[in-house]
Amino acid sequence: MKRTLIALACVLFAGPALAQSLGEKTGVNSALGVSPSTPDFVKQVAISDMFEIESSKLAQQKGNAQEKSFAQQMIADHTKTSTELKGMVSDGKVQATLPTALDSAHQSKLDKLKNASGKDFSSDYNSYQISAHEDAVSLFDRYAKGGDNAALKDWAGKTLPALKHHLDMAKDLGKAPSVGQTK
Repeated sequence: MKRTLIALACVLFAGPALAQSLGEKTGVNSALGVSPSTPDFVKQVAISDMFEIESSKLAQQKGNAQEKSFAQQMIADHTKTSTELKGMVSDGKVQATLPTALDSAHQSKLDKLKNASGKDFSSDYNSYQISAHEDAVSLFDRYAKGGDNAALKDWAGKTLPALKHHLDMAKDLGKAPSVGQTK
């Protein structure tokens, strides 16, 4: 127990440099309120957009009416942010490498959705949407406040209200039954 506390204290007090090296993957940056590095931010945004688009394409096939409507907006909005991010990277405003595939955690969630149906699909999709948008709001908020690339920082701040709206919409999924609901 003592070793665990000492290890945790070392991580917490090592400061932003260590948190940056641990990246967003560990959640340390979020817990400490540390802005992600530009490469971490770009990577996480790109992966998040890919997951949102792919999982929402599944929801358009397998979801109920409410989920299909939500999914349509997620595909449109996250395609837009993905295009904007790619544009900033390709025109040199942002120095980072865009990932071309999901990381293993997101791929695992997507695979689970591919194999689910009915209430199981809805439960997983809805929960993943809430979680993904909570993470995105935190990520964009921290970068908008402390990011090191002015263009990307401005974009993060302008994108944040839409992500907060997405989170509110995700939290409402499954609360009100839709007319003509399908399973």
